[in-house]
Amino acid sequence: MSVLMVRDVMTRDVKTVGMNDSVREAVQKMNKFNIGSVVVVDTERRRPVGILTERDILRMVELYPEPTIFEVKRIMSTPLVTIDPNTSLEEAARVMTKRGIKRLPVVEDNKLVGMITSSDIMRASPKLVSFWIEDMKPQDVS
Repeated sequence: MSVLMVRDVMTRDVKTVGMNDSVREAVQKMNKFNIGSVVVVDTERRRPVGILTERDILRMVELYPEPTIFEVKRIMSTPLVTIDPNTSLEEAARVMTKRGIKRLPVVEDNKLVGMITSSDIMRASPKLVSFWIEDMKPQDVS
């Protein structure tokens, strides 16, 4: 049996926003495509620099009455954790579990080439669900 790689499962059509775009623009894009995150790119250098997730937006809404006026760079999650397309799904699951994240932008030669999510991994390789189950178990503190 061959090992599944990130490139075999990743989504290739990743939606992005610029660092200086407004949170409102990012939310509109997320709603339009019914997605939970967008990768933030430095348009000058043409490379991914962060990710904006629903959770980032919810944190902002709690603190500010009109959060959509802010630029994406003020609330995006950084540093951006990425993965190479030639990485195994097992390693991708380990990275996600260790970092407590559900989405990993896939980068090759500093260029965004895809996105892999925990749902993608579970669909492709249900046996890897054990990584998340182990992570959710209470830790022995004695």
